[in-house]
Amino acid sequence: MSEEWKLNKASEVPLHRQIYDSIKTRIMNGEWPVGTRILPQRELAAKFQVNRSTIVYALGELAADGFIESRVGQGTVIVNNTWSVLAATPSPDWNQYVKSGSYQPNIHMIQQINRAEADPDMIRLGTGELSPELLPTAQMRETFNGSMSSRFTLGYSEPKGSLYLREIISDYLNKKGIAASPSSILIVSGGLQGLQLISLGLLHHGSAILVENPTYLNSIHVFQSAGMHLHGIPMDAKGIRTESIGRLKRQHSAALLYAIPAFHNPTGTMMSSDRRTELLQICAQERLPVIEDDVYGDLWLDTPSPPPLKASDKQGLVLYMGSMSKTLGPGLRIGWVVGPEPVIDRLSDIKMQTDYGSSSLSQHAVAEWLSSGSYEKHLVQIRAELMKRRDFTLAMLERYFQDIAHWNKPQGGFYVWLRIAKPISIRPLFEQALKEGLLLNPGSIYDRNDQQHLRLSFAYASYDQLEKGLIRLAELIRLLVL
Repeated sequence: MSEEWKLNKASEVPLHRQIYDSIKTRIMNGEWPVGTRILPQRELAAKFQVNRSTIVYALGELAADGFIESRVGQGTVIVNNTWSVLAATPSPDWNQYVKSGSYQPNIHMIQQINRAEADPDMIRLGTGELSPELLPTAQMRETFNGSMSSRFTLGYSEPKGSLYLREIISDYLNKKGIAASPSSILIVSGGLQGLQLISLGLLHHGSAILVENPTYLNSIHVFQSAGMHLHGIPMDAKGIRTESIGRLKRQHSAALLYAIPAFHNPTGTMMSSDRRTELLQICAQERLPVIEDDVYGDLWLDTPSPPPLKASDKQGLVLYMGSMSKTLGPGLRIGWVVGPEPVIDRLSDIKMQTDYGSSSLSQHAVAEWLSSGSYEKHLVQIRAELMKRRDFTLAMLERYFQDIAHWNKPQGGFYVWLRIAKPISIRPLFEQALKEGLLLNPGSIYDRNDQQHLRLSFAYASYDQLEKGLIRLAELIRLLVL
């Protein structure tokens, strides 16, 4: 049980009074502002681990003191946060501010997933990050504890990020076939910030963006909140199907195309070399800029990935994004955007207005790992472990899902794209699994019309959790198929 809901059952203070004080404190310090709807009685009873009658008693006292009120159609809401219920000036209704903000909230299922990921007992079958046991925590601690180079500083870095790190990333990208001078590289706080800066600095409200369908972008609202419209393009086993790009570009006056060629999120697809060539040729012909998201590119398992789109870009058509979040650690919050200098200058100006630069400590750590060769050694270990996890997951699917689902064999990345063979209602499957401690990522997150897919991740859950979770998932699917 979370500490914030924990009661002292050995205390002389009655449980209902402890609950009263706990809720009152949240109201008085502004955590629960006026207009907030508090949890239903059953949920509060579960949170505090008491009988519902104890909750009813505590809420009755709060209502008597003027803090809460039951309203038809709204449940129980906070109505005041002072003792002078009638005389005081009404407190600001923060909920109205929340509703009027320009940034759209996540879809409800994503919010549920984000909350459930904080539960240490949850088996996370879809989480898109490395397990903590795969992260180089001890080695990173040595990096921070060791002797710092003379280049290290705790001050603000340059607008584009540490020159030292950009020089090293320039060399690192050159090994991928990408020629990028340090001045054409912007250090960002993870790939998501790169997308935010692009939406703020390069696109107009109402711009159309072409995306693979399904796509990771449907699970976040970074572009939608800026007033952009996403238009999906179907995929096949070789990646995004290119034949409709020109027509859709003209039909929607599309501003750019967003793609994840290497180990696509959520399908795990590797775009073939031929398809990459076609994509670049069509986008050059249509004068359609491309955002290439290559955060999984280093995580090939069987054979190295084809060169990134950016490696064949001779016209400055591609904005290339990379990150350390999927390989070295999401907590570092270090990524980069590579593109024409005027574009990078524009994005760096926006970044300086928003956060004044990414963490100098994290930038230094990444530079040390890349320059020392530690990063390449780490990748060798991570690829070997991910391959074992992938093969274990595929073996489990062969054993328990053969008659109820179809799936791909990913050549890298984190994901297996599981297609349930028979029609099923995804929402009840998600909800029932959640009740039983299994956290799923349904396909409807990435394509609102998809009711047959699940994104399974072999990167996060332990082997025991994968086995237990997949066995129970197969049972639930058999129970819920229509």
